[in-house]
Amino acid sequence: MLPSQRGTPPRPLDRLNRATEQAARSELLRCCGSRRWASRLAAHRPYPDTQSLLAAADEASYDLSAEDIGEALAGEAANGGPEHLLAPTGRPGVLAAHTALRAALAKYESEFGHTFVICLDELPPAERLDGMLAALGRRLYATQDEERAVTADELRRLARGRLLRLVVRDVTVGSPSVPD
Repeated sequence: MLPSQRGTPPRPLDRLNRATEQAARSELLRCCGSRRWASRLAAHRPYPDTQSLLAAADEASYDLSAEDIGEALAGEAANGGPEHLLAPTGRPGVLAAHTALRAALAKYESEFGHTFVICLDELPPAERLDGMLAALGRRLYATQDEERAVTADELRRLARGRLLRLVVRDVTVGSPSVPD
């Protein structure tokens, strides 16, 4: 090891790249519950940079079959569905909004036969409840085919956000950019 490398922490993507196939698949399954998706990403390692990983994840997401999407949706439901994304804010009317949300989620599941998925990464926490309610309101009027496409895209967006958090979780808090 060169003196300039001593004490240099590994790049966050190195941990995923160097993991065993089984360990990598296990980590990747936390990002998207499709075994085929996780196996595909694990098999294509090593990734030279984060953007390459995200591109591979997008490609794998676009190739998911209806069965793969169903498997990923089952994983989302097992993780608590969309309500776990929302923390109580103490704002007036939040209890009523959560009640409305539960009713809309039940209607959605009855209509489409699966849990509602949405990526709220771009919204500040204080806006997530309203964002989820607005999206639910729009998506309840979609056709089965329209909603299937939106659901697949939301799963893709969720997986991207989770991958980013996976590869940057060892980076010092407050780092101004994504590594690699």
